Amino acid sequence: MKTALNIVFTLIIIVLAYFLVESIMKPIRFNKEKDRRETAVKERLIDIRTAQEAYKSVKGSYTGSFDTLITFLKTDSLPLVYKLGSLTDEMIAAGITTEREAVKKGLISRDTSYIPVRDSIFDKGYPIDQLRFIPGMENTEFKMSAGRVMTTSMVLVNVFEAFALNDVFLGDLDRQLVVNYNDQRTKITGFPGMKVGDVRVPNNNAGNWED
Repeated sequence: MKTALNIVFTLIIIVLAYFLVESIMKPIRFNKEKDRRETAVKERLIDIRTAQEAYKSVKGSYTGSFDTLITFLKTDSLPLVYKLGSLTDEMIAAGITTEREAVKKGLISRDTSYIPVRDSIFDKGYPIDQLRFIPGMENTEFKMSAGRVMTTSMVLVNVFEAFALNDVFLGDLDRQLVVNYNDQRTKITGFPGMKVGDVRVPNNNAGNWED
């Protein structure tokens, strides 16, 4: 009888020890995997922002379509201006007040060439077709939109946003820990996920992980 009780007590201790260790290790494993995924999502969002800013520099506005953005990256070009010389005090004293006048007179030179967008903003071999997808999630796209908003100075500005919700790219992890993390991030950033830009309030295309 005593031996049987000892065995039972031992099993109880083992089970309690397991649950104690698991209660400690579960959030540690969650945070490690969360950080890994967030890093990948952040890097992709930064790439989307880079592509959007290149698009706007050529087209004058942002796009809410990944098809349009990826086609631009594959087929369009960016101007590259080579400058030789600059406007001097002597030129200004002589009545030449703009670079355009100085170029016309041959005093300085400006030459424009064009380079493919993909070669100017991404490394060679960058998988442009994957830009739309959340890393590690096959065929799951970031949400992206673009528009124009009025600032407090009554100026219309072009804006865009791209984001992935925690519930999407952390959705297969412990549900309660994801819920807790959503609550934490919402209190800190106002958004339960990772995002660049904002279509409601201009923010210079900042990421919500950036200060």
